Amino acid sequence: MELLARPAAAASSSCARPSLQLPAPGTSRPRRPGFPTLRAAAAAAAAIAAEPQSNEQQNIIMETEVFACPVCYEPLMRKGPPGINLPAIYRSGFKCSKCNKSFTSKDIFLDLTVTAGTKEYSEQKPARTELFRSPLVSFLYERGWRQNFNRSGFPGLDEEFQMAQDYFQPIAGGILLDVSCGSGLFTRKFAKSGTYSAVIALDFSENMLRQCYEFIKQDDSLLNVNLALVRADISRLPFASCSVDAIHAGAAIHCWPSPSNAVAEISRVLRPGGVFVGTTFLSSPRNNPFSVEALRPLRQIVGPVNTSYNYFTEGELEDLCKSCGLVNYSSNVQRSFIMFSGQKPY
Repeated sequence: MELLARPAAAASSSCARPSLQLPAPGTSRPRRPGFPTLRAAAAAAAAIAAEPQSNEQQNIIMETEVFACPVCYEPLMRKGPPGINLPAIYRSGFKCSKCNKSFTSKDIFLDLTVTAGTKEYSEQKPARTELFRSPLVSFLYERGWRQNFNRSGFPGLDEEFQMAQDYFQPIAGGILLDVSCGSGLFTRKFAKSGTYSAVIALDFSENMLRQCYEFIKQDDSLLNVNLALVRADISRLPFASCSVDAIHAGAAIHCWPSPSNAVAEISRVLRPGGVFVGTTFLSSPRNNPFSVEALRPLRQIVGPVNTSYNYFTEGELEDLCKSCGLVNYSSNVQRSFIMFSGQKPY
């Protein structure tokens, strides 16, 4: 794909922004300069999906609003129709003008991992990461696996969603990133809420993203909203610094190979004032869904399963968020369940 060189930019790589104040509860943050172009993409999404693109539209080359190269973090150049939605992204090609690496969505998701496109090289990830790449676990996750978390104090999907929405109230109208999205059970809720200008579902597991798409396509209303599926490494997020407003990580941090690197990346990509919300199991949870007994049936099908997950105390989670530059830490604890939140300072 032939791409035009991006003009030299005078924009600073710093996250520095004018001083802003959080809005009063029940109100949204003032619209930021330049943001209407992203909102306009939502109105045009249905037309993009339904109408064939002219050659002129298909050959538009622009710098992406959010996506960045996972190698050098340079904003990606995009060739194709605009918009952060499944039809537009599927018809687009992405390329880094700095390191010349190309990315496509030839599968139903946009692969923005460092190893995207490699032919010979491969990496073996920790067993707890590989477990969720299994087609079986991806299929079962929303069909009984996730419901098992209630035994440890998780309040259930509807209540968890509403709790997260309360934390995200100050950034209503912004871009939300649902990391380690799994089968997309919260992704779909965020997208259908109408609270956000765009929702990006991100996971390292190809099969989780495929399962996510299977659920999305069963709901026609989700095919024409600003919703994207991206494969990426949580420790190497393919987004420009200070580019997203909200990040959600549901029942995820205990599975990450390096939680500290991941939260540092989350802090990097959040805009000033942006909010991070995560849920996990507190340390030494009893009857957790990753116990030996819970995993015994899976062993018979997928082989040995390593159960060495990262469990934390509440103090450790707060310390981790603060060490990565997040402020205004708060939490909600129910037995072994914890929802915690931190904010990128202005």
